[in-house]
Amino acid sequence: MAALSDHLLLLAILAYALAMLTYAAEYAFGNRSVVARVAVREHRRELVGAGAPVVDTLDEPGPVDLLDEPQPTEPQPTGPGADPRIAVWAGRAAATLTLVGWLAHLGCVVTRGFAAHRVPWGNMYEFVLAVTLVGATAWFVLLLRRPSIRPLGLFVTLALVILLGIDGVKLYTPVAPLVPALNSYWLKIHVTAAVTASGILMVGFVAAALTLIRTGHEAGKTRFPYSLGARLPAADGLERLAFRLHAFAFPIWTFAIICGAIWAEAAWGRYWGWDPKETWAFIAWVIYAGYLHARATPSVKRTIATWIAVVGWGAMMVNLFVVNLVVSGLHSYAGVN
Repeated sequence: MAALSDHLLLLAILAYALAMLTYAAEYAFGNRSVVARVAVREHRRELVGAGAPVVDTLDEPGPVDLLDEPQPTEPQPTGPGADPRIAVWAGRAAATLTLVGWLAHLGCVVTRGFAAHRVPWGNMYEFVLAVTLVGATAWFVLLLRRPSIRPLGLFVTLALVILLGIDGVKLYTPVAPLVPALNSYWLKIHVTAAVTASGILMVGFVAAALTLIRTGHEAGKTRFPYSLGARLPAADGLERLAFRLHAFAFPIWTFAIICGAIWAEAAWGRYWGWDPKETWAFIAWVIYAGYLHARATPSVKRTIATWIAVVGWGAMMVNLFVVNLVVSGLHSYAGVN
């Protein structure tokens, strides 16, 4: 089972990497309006019942809304390389490869759990596996519900490939029993909540970062990375998507911190001791709370609020990598030499 898990990880990385390349092909050869209309048309055909008329909007002018809400109409980039046929093929291939990667990813985590005879998030390697699986699941659910956001797939799969590549190369840990300190039912509650929140926040970070890129592009900035915004959905829709993902994940992250405090009292006799892991988890919580507060405050610009969300993901990465690999504390259970 352990060997099968390792092979499935390689398959998942390969499938996500191929999906990233096909998303890139769709991104390069299509234009935003064509990609969105084709995606929505495919989705409508799946939803329309037998005998019901299908409305084909591929040849209709103007952009298709990202989240079924009004967005500003603007000229769509075409360029000499735009080819809707390649975009259609690449988009379908990218969605299929994403599904293949997700299935391999799920199999990797499940077989790892069977091999270890426990929940498969008992060290840093397994934690990153689980976080990226939640992130991939969140992306796939969004893709099924809102096909017009498919251009974001290039950046979501890029994040998955980077994190899983680091995980497999630098963080890999052979299957082993849990260390005694983690042998508690709280592992299933506290760490599961942290994994779920972190995976959703990863997709939220991608949406927030792309919001800033698209906003800069709409403001007339043409240098990199704002040039990437030409074929992204409108900034308003991206910003709403980022907010919804963060608003969904924040209570789960709050629950994870509360459960961690209860577990700390049972294990160490105190609810809070300002251990590095506790401190950075709280820092991330404060930043995300600040983002949600700024987002709900009319006087705060949406761009500023979105930057706060990006900083929040930076704090999450410090908590994951720096605290586990550089700083020593009571939470030193990474299992990495």
